[in-house]
Amino acid sequence: MAIYFYYGEEDFNIEIEVNKLKKSLDKNFMDMSFKVYDNPKFPELISILRTQPMMFGKMLIVIRCLEYFSKTFEDKEIKEITSALEDNNENLDIVFVAQLPRDEGKKLDSRKKFFKLLSKYNAVEFSTIPTYKTAELEAWTKKQAQTKKLKMSQDALTAIISQIGNNLRQIDNELEKLRIIAYPDNLVTGNMVKENCISNEDLFAFSDYLMIGERDSALKEYRKLLDKKFCLEITSALQKMLGQWIVMKAKASQLSTFELAKELGMNEYRVKLTLQKLKKSNLKDLVKLKENITEAEYKIKSGQSLNPDSEIENAIFK
Repeated sequence: MAIYFYYGEEDFNIEIEVNKLKKSLDKNFMDMSFKVYDNPKFPELISILRTQPMMFGKMLIVIRCLEYFSKTFEDKEIKEITSALEDNNENLDIVFVAQLPRDEGKKLDSRKKFFKLLSKYNAVEFSTIPTYKTAELEAWTKKQAQTKKLKMSQDALTAIISQIGNNLRQIDNELEKLRIIAYPDNLVTGNMVKENCISNEDLFAFSDYLMIGERDSALKEYRKLLDKKFCLEITSALQKMLGQWIVMKAKASQLSTFELAKELGMNEYRVKLTLQKLKKSNLKDLVKLKENITEAEYKIKSGQSLNPDSEIENAIFK
């Protein structure tokens, strides 16, 4: 039995750690041995924590618990949760996941009793790697490439970070593509990256037109991007940008560009430039666009949409 507490903004690294734990499960009984719960109410939470694995062996439970940090558990509830964790079955691993929104500068309240309780176990904070920490991003990329049996030349590492930035999920997606291209030598070069991977410049052209409201031009750029990327890879990057834009619009009157840059982990010049472009944008419209894209992504991932490209196009341009 082990209890884990994973929290922070970097959802992809959290996903990697959960997948490592899943590898210890019997693949033949995965439907029964792996369960995910989304902020269950207190009585159900206690029942989950006291789950008894059946004959198929080890079991892994993931509990998404972010909402628990916006409420206060009573002392008797904390005591009951503590008891349930301490008495947990030896064949049951439990992972509490508090995934924070990216690029909004939010933190969990470490003063809460629930946070202090979970911190006693295997607690790890997964923060995003700032774009300016190129050495750290290159080290992560190199390590992730090795899991795919890829070797990265230095110019390839430099190119992929330069083109993509700190979106780890997008970097991983590009590595999957490069794995096929680099076969059988499995050596990725800078030219391979430049010729086959989407760049921030491509995304910036698309996002710039969106910001200033030139939808026809934005639509053309979006369709160009589709030549290189699946639509969900494009929206993954766009969602990050939208998160930054929303924070900038919401806090521009309260914080200096230096303070905004520090909160968002961005270069101050980029913040100033983006704020200039966002002058014609409405905060409410940006929030609505983010919601539309999130809804479209859900429909695609849940199989409700038969045409993913059109689903995303409608979400962005309706």
